[in-house]
Amino acid sequence: MDDKYILDTKSNMAFLTQGTRDLLSFGHKFPSPGGESYYLGDDGQPWADRPRLLWITCRMAHVYSVGAMLGHEGSAELVDAALRGITGSLHDDVNGGWYAGLDSNNNIMPGKQCYAHAFVILAATSAMLAGREGADKLLDEALDVYDKYFWNEEEGMSCDTWDTEFSKCDSYRGINANMHTVEAFLAVADTLKDERSEIYRARAGRIIDRVLGFAMDNDYRIPEHFTSDWKPNLDKNKERPSDPFKPYGATPGHGIEWARLIVQWAVSTYGLNEDSEGYIIEAENLFNRAVGDAWNSDGAPGIVYTTDWDGNPVVHDRMHWTLAEAINSSAVLYRVTQDEDYKEYYSEFMSYLDESVMDHDKGSWFHQLDEHNQLKGTVWPGKSDLYHALQAMIIPYCPIHLSIAKSIEQLSKAEV
Repeated sequence: MDDKYILDTKSNMAFLTQGTRDLLSFGHKFPSPGGESYYLGDDGQPWADRPRLLWITCRMAHVYSVGAMLGHEGSAELVDAALRGITGSLHDDVNGGWYAGLDSNNNIMPGKQCYAHAFVILAATSAMLAGREGADKLLDEALDVYDKYFWNEEEGMSCDTWDTEFSKCDSYRGINANMHTVEAFLAVADTLKDERSEIYRARAGRIIDRVLGFAMDNDYRIPEHFTSDWKPNLDKNKERPSDPFKPYGATPGHGIEWARLIVQWAVSTYGLNEDSEGYIIEAENLFNRAVGDAWNSDGAPGIVYTTDWDGNPVVHDRMHWTLAEAINSSAVLYRVTQDEDYKEYYSEFMSYLDESVMDHDKGSWFHQLDEHNQLKGTVWPGKSDLYHALQAMIIPYCPIHLSIAKSIEQLSKAEV
């Protein structure tokens, strides 16, 4: 195994550092004139004929906030451009909150999405740590809106979608939006210096406890889709299993991603001791179930997109984000357990990244490959954003108890 794939070697650190620089350089053309993020094509050029979505704009604000703290040239201006879009054309000045996006003709896309609002919170925390003007006010508003419309204190979970006017809440409940809510709430807890910090950390823990309950009841394959009273809907979208946000069956990449977030929450809450030990074991169970079901499971390298409830592949395509989360979680689990199996997985994922998923010609990562690891664009054409890929270049060497932007902020302060 080449040293550049092995965790904690100088060559691996250099490989990830160069990968970070390449990704940040790739995405410079994302801002539209209004600041909303263009969907990027395979070569990093904007696709102006596609919608400019809130969640992608927020992700790019987050990415370039990290870039600004890393000293990447031009990052601060790119953050400010994205913030201009978030606080401007994407903001609903009448009903509050944020639109899902704008179509290519500048028409408002209807609905208010929990998923996207969680990314507004993430973008605001990262921009605030990067010292960007107005980020603190954006965070205050984003939390107010989220608390009012999406968070259910009694259930300890978040709803999924409202109509544009916040007058009717859809009956669908989803785990994906709650997963990114955990990510956002942990970022809030790391960013704020007032009593709200621990409120949001505790909320993240409440979501985690519910999700672990669902997972344990389902052999650690997390149900993704639920009714309004949080009953699993295991057959949802069986007729269109490759839906990009609501696919049928288990999504192993999410089991892997949950594993990392659970470790982050447990260690940030309790430290590394007997109080966090049970959560770490459960994170291992999620990771090992997902990787066991999905990694190289159909005769070719890669993580299949979805499986059925017995762990058999359904959609064999490889999505770049699943690999990114596998890189992150294998590194994090090795840090907390010192189990060499996770370090070995990390090396396997790194090798596969370099050989199949990194686009060494045009830059960034291929976002979707088929079961033979050939480029495919049915679900994710082009290279819409840098969020998952960039985080996979950084998280393996971040403190396990901190969100990524807070980690980079501390590093940048230490180097001054």
